[in-house]
Amino acid sequence: MLIPEALRALIEDGQVGAVMRQLKSGKEASVFVVDTPAFGVCAAKVYKSAEKRSFRQREDYVEGRRSGDSRMDRAMAKGSRFGREQRESAWQGAESAAMHRLHAAGLRIPRPLLSAEGVLLMELVMDHGEPAPQLANGRYSREQAVRLHRAIAQQVAAMLCAGLVHADLSEFNILLAGGQPVIIDLPQAVDAARNNNAKRLLVRDLANVTRFLARFAPEVRRFDYGNEMWLLHEQRLLRPDTALTGRFQAARQIADAQIVLQAIAEAKAARLPSRVWTPAT
Repeated sequence: MLIPEALRALIEDGQVGAVMRQLKSGKEASVFVVDTPAFGVCAAKVYKSAEKRSFRQREDYVEGRRSGDSRMDRAMAKGSRFGREQRESAWQGAESAAMHRLHAAGLRIPRPLLSAEGVLLMELVMDHGEPAPQLANGRYSREQAVRLHRAIAQQVAAMLCAGLVHADLSEFNILLAGGQPVIIDLPQAVDAARNNNAKRLLVRDLANVTRFLARFAPEVRRFDYGNEMWLLHEQRLLRPDTALTGRFQAARQIADAQIVLQAIAEAKAARLPSRVWTPAT
């Protein structure tokens, strides 16, 4: 087994005791099962360099990202050598930041443990004593597919409530643990408020999941969770526990009714006489 240089550095530093096996190799990173003194057995995601990575940092994903350093932001925008280096560093750090944000919000994602140079240590998601399988590797009954479709949509909605859109969701980056979906792979996650592509990417995420699960339950094609949750999000009606229906037109009617009620309340408030406090004599 070939151990990447970035992972060897953690071994030399004593942060990783042993590399047990490679779990998978993806378009942007390889994942290894490692044993560590601080966290025990966990997963180590080792990012591939930009020239070896097939997944490119398209503007769809990086739009709206800010480093907090105006000089660095300008360099990344110009594409200078320093800017490219910083952009790569920011790309790797974005996943850790997103995971911390979503874990704090109660999302079903692996718990982030440590972010080092080119390596992210995280909880190893287990199912029946083995690393949890990808959604893509299973076969499902019609009832299971419909249930999973709804459960994944609820997780995506909760993620949106936390201000993020996965932006590359598919059956390959959803694990199943205890029969429940666990969402992984978040370096390309976008800020729902800052990225103009957020809605399109959200709808695409749900369309990818729908396309896969429709193999087992064709009726899931009728559900439009993406447009429903985005509409509720825009109207500030979406909550992590909102019971989604997948019926976009019904959601539009609810949102329109809320807008009308708000307008009526504002009109009533405008007609109320002003009250001026005067001291008692």
